[in-house]
Amino acid sequence: MSESAGHEDEDRLEIEVPADPLAGHPTTAYFWGHVAGSGDVSDEAIEVVTNDEVSAQVMATVAGGDLEYDTTSREYAHDTSITRTEDEYTLSIDGDDEGNDTGLLGRSGALGLPVDGRGNYRFGAFSEHDRELLRGLLEGCGTICFKSSSGTVGISFVHDDRELLELTRELIADCPVDAPTGALSETSSGGYWFGVDDDAAPAFGAWLYETCEETGCFAPSRRRKLERSLERADAYDDA
Repeated sequence: MSESAGHEDEDRLEIEVPADPLAGHPTTAYFWGHVAGSGDVSDEAIEVVTNDEVSAQVMATVAGGDLEYDTTSREYAHDTSITRTEDEYTLSIDGDDEGNDTGLLGRSGALGLPVDGRGNYRFGAFSEHDRELLRGLLEGCGTICFKSSSGTVGISFVHDDRELLELTRELIADCPVDAPTGALSETSSGGYWFGVDDDAAPAFGAWLYETCEETGCFAPSRRRKLERSLERADAYDDA
């Protein structure tokens, strides 16, 4: 791993990881949720991006690869006139990485991974770990915010892939928490987004992170943002 990421390979987190990166397991579900939300898969490589160093370390532990650190400025999905600068950790996994017997993660190409010929993700192997899968998706392409105008917490998902967001809505509909979602809408940048109903966002967010300490599969910065947003919403209600 690059020294610029701040850690050496031996410093990667000690979490339980199955031998097969496609096996149904909380860590693999979290990893592939992140890849779908903020990554890219080709026959030669997987690349996934996060702004949380701990989350990047978790994914590197799950699948190997090299981490690079940088800063980036990006536009807000809902208002492209506003930009923000943030940390960026990029995990790159090449077919020639040490530990891969053949090709990419031991597969001959991208079609051996949970991606079909049209680039759509297949999450059937992770059906028993929907919480970790959704947490990876949220941290990969989701937003959490406190809405000062209404004193509520907003949770939304933004992506260029409409079919991925449709699948994410289905996963949320099947989760044990009642969390209605809005219809898909276009963003000003040409992508798509949907939000969890404000009334359901606190229960849905709490459920997503309820067991995260057990597996270590979460971004601490994202959980802190959720907790702060919920605290502000509670204070708003009390006022």
